[in-house]
Amino acid sequence: MHHDVQLQVMRLRPSAVLPCAHSALAAGLDLSADLDAPLVIEVGAIALVPCGFAMSLPRGFEGQVRPRSGLATKHGISMPNSPGTIDADYRGEVRVPLINLGRAPFTVEPKMRIAQMVIARVLSPQIIEVQELTDTERGAAGFGSTGTH
Repeated sequence: MHHDVQLQVMRLRPSAVLPCAHSALAAGLDLSADLDAPLVIEVGAIALVPCGFAMSLPRGFEGQVRPRSGLATKHGISMPNSPGTIDADYRGEVRVPLINLGRAPFTVEPKMRIAQMVIARVLSPQIIEVQELTDTERGAAGFGSTGTH
């Protein structure tokens, strides 16, 4: 396995499961709930689920936190701010907001894999104000303007 970036992680509680990839070519690291007891998320409710660790991302990187496809398709469990961004200068506990868009209450069990985190490079552009933008064929046409077929 090729590791070109180091992600420093620190357990905040002994029970925490550290982020890990569950297959050799997985893009995301699974994030697990660090709970003392099961947590029920009622239909339509949002719960902020602790992961029990903090981390130090290298400068120029972010952690993109995304829903797990299985929880989303089977139970309607997603994230209200998907994808969430963890900035390289954040040192607090990693926590995942989950929303229950399903039709039944959902129970998050301790150590359950609840989300995935993709480590990605970020650019820090220089912002330049201009009076005019370059023309394109699309121009200012917005949502749905390119059709669906």
